[in-house]
Amino acid sequence: MGSGSEGYSIYPDWNVYAILQVWETESDANRYFSSHSLARAYADRSRQACHLFMHVLRAKGSWNGGNPFGPAAKPEPGGRQLSEADHTFPIAVLTRATIRRRHLLRFWRYVPYSQQPLDSAEGLLFHKGIGEVPFLQMATFSLWREEADMKRFAYGSENHQGAIAKTRRLDWYREELFARFRPYRTEGAWPGIPEWPLDGS
Repeated sequence: MGSGSEGYSIYPDWNVYAILQVWETESDANRYFSSHSLARAYADRSRQACHLFMHVLRAKGSWNGGNPFGPAAKPEPGGRQLSEADHTFPIAVLTRATIRRRHLLRFWRYVPYSQQPLDSAEGLLFHKGIGEVPFLQMATFSLWREEADMKRFAYGSENHQGAIAKTRRLDWYREELFARFRPYRTEGAWPGIPEWPLDGS
């Protein structure tokens, strides 16, 4: 997917691209990154890259008619079940939507206002706008120190709450998906993304 400049801007960032993959096992992903020709081609053409491994906590909605992540939390390595009752770990959030064509202009006019508080959001580690089809199919990816920080922005920001209200009232989206993840491992490095595992285990 391509990405937007300056966070969620309508203008493209021609230097940054994102790939989102869902794997049955971590070992399958490791084999792909280490030996697959496509993965090696991307690596050879990149000045910097980071692979962020995450477990899904919750996903609802649809992406091209389906949910690629599944609705339930998956076990961590070692078998311990993830729980949303534990709010102290870093959390990643993905929102993805297909915007109705008749609402494109109104939607993109509101984006700068709705995301303005992100610049000073407490606990925000990283955020980027990504998407498959320019203007029509967009997604946001954000990484937070812990869930409480994310909820403080999502439910405490007047700007963001206004966007939620407009979405419901004006029916901006043809489809939408919201997913939360627990990051647990990184390969490579990227500004704003911590190196996992955080505890060195």
